[in-house]
Amino acid sequence: MKKWFMAFLTMILVLSSLTVVLADNGNGKGKGKKKKFELGVEVLLDDKKDLIEGKRVGLITNPTGVDQDLNSIVDILHNDPDVELTALYGPEHGVRGSAQAGEYVEYYIDEKTGLPVYSLYGKTKKPTPEMLENIDVLMFDIQDVGTRFYTYIYTMAYAMEAAKENNIPFIVLDRPNPQGGTKVEGPVLDMKYSSFVGNYPIPLRHGMTVGELAELFNEEFEIGADLTVVKMNGWKRDMYYDDTNLQFVMPSPNMPTLDTALVYPGAALIEGTNVSEGRGTTKPFELIGAPFINADDLAEHLNSLHLPGVTFRAASFTPSFSKHAGQLSHGIQIHVTHRNAFKPVETGLHIVKAIHDMYPEDFQFRAENSAGISFFDNLMGNGWVREAIEEGKPVEEISSKWQKELKQFKKTREDYLLY
Repeated sequence: MKKWFMAFLTMILVLSSLTVVLADNGNGKGKGKKKKFELGVEVLLDDKKDLIEGKRVGLITNPTGVDQDLNSIVDILHNDPDVELTALYGPEHGVRGSAQAGEYVEYYIDEKTGLPVYSLYGKTKKPTPEMLENIDVLMFDIQDVGTRFYTYIYTMAYAMEAAKENNIPFIVLDRPNPQGGTKVEGPVLDMKYSSFVGNYPIPLRHGMTVGELAELFNEEFEIGADLTVVKMNGWKRDMYYDDTNLQFVMPSPNMPTLDTALVYPGAALIEGTNVSEGRGTTKPFELIGAPFINADDLAEHLNSLHLPGVTFRAASFTPSFSKHAGQLSHGIQIHVTHRNAFKPVETGLHIVKAIHDMYPEDFQFRAENSAGISFFDNLMGNGWVREAIEEGKPVEEISSKWQKELKQFKKTREDYLLY
C-alpha cells in the first residue's frame, strides 16, 4: 500500500511539472504568467496602453520594432481597435529597412497598412509641422547598437525637438543596448565636429539604452519634450543582447549580427579612410582590407600587440559594392574572443594606425571638406586624433588624452540610468 501511494504521488508531481512546462512553453510566455523579460513595447501593450488608447499615434520605427514573437509594432497597432495609428516615420534605411546607407527614402504609402510614411533621413531629418498634423502622440521604437555614430538616436532627438515645438507628447519604447550597459569608451564628441553621425557630446561607446539617451538628451541638451520612457522589465546592465530571449533583427543592412555590433564602435572608424570596412561582404565591419594590404603582415602585426579580448585572422575578400567593389582585397577579420575584455574603440584605432604606418604611400583618410574636417573626424568626434596618428603618436597616448572628458561624461550619465 505504501509503495502504491508513493508511485501515485510521484505521478502527480510529474504531471504538475509537465503542466507548468507546457504553460510556460520554455520562454516565460505562458498564459497568465509574467514574462521574465519584457521589451518596452510589450510593457506598453500589457500595462501602459492608456498612453496611446483613443489617441492618434505617429510611430517612428523600422524592422527592429517587433515584440519577442517578431510581430511588427506597426501591424500590432494598426490592427488594434483601441489605437488609431495614423502615420509612420522612417529613419535611415526606411520603415521596412529596404534602403542602403545614405540612400534617401521619399514619402510613400505603406503597402501593407495604407498609412503615409514620412522620411526622417536626407532632406527632412526633423519632422515638419505638416508631418505631425494628424497625430496626438509621437512614439519611437527602434533598436540601437550602442555607438555614437549610429544615426537612429539623432532621428529620435530631432523628433523630440519637433514634438516639443508642436506640443505633442513623446514616448520612447526602450530596448536593450546590444553591447551591454556597463562599458563606456572613447572620446566625447567636440561640438565643433557635430553632424548626423555625432550630434551630441557623448562618447563613441556610450553604454546606454535609447530610453536613457532620450532622458539625457532631453535634460542635458535642453530639448524639453514631454517625454515618457516605457522601461523594459528584466533587463540588467551587464546583459548583452544574447543574454535575453530576443532574436537579432538587423537594425540596418550592414548590421547583420550581434558580432557586427560588438566590433562596430571601432571598426567603423575605417569608414573615414580609403580602406574597405567590409561593406559588400557577408561580414561588414568584421572584415577590413584593401588591395594594397598584405594580409599576413597586417594580422601578424596586430596580433603582436596582444590587444585584450581579440585576435586577428589574415583574410581576403572581394566587396560586391562600396569601396574596392569587385577588387580582391586583403586584410584581417576581427574575432572577439572575450567580449568583456575587448575594447572596440582602441582596437579600431590600432587597426587604423597600423595600416597608416605600414602603407604610407597607399593609405588615405577621407578628404577634408571646406572647413578642414574629414569624415574620419566626424566619426571620431574631433580632429586631433587624426593629427596624432599622422604624427606617429601611439594609441595609448591618444586614448589617455580623452580620459578626463570621458570621466566627466560617466558622472553625468549616472543621473539617467534607468536600470
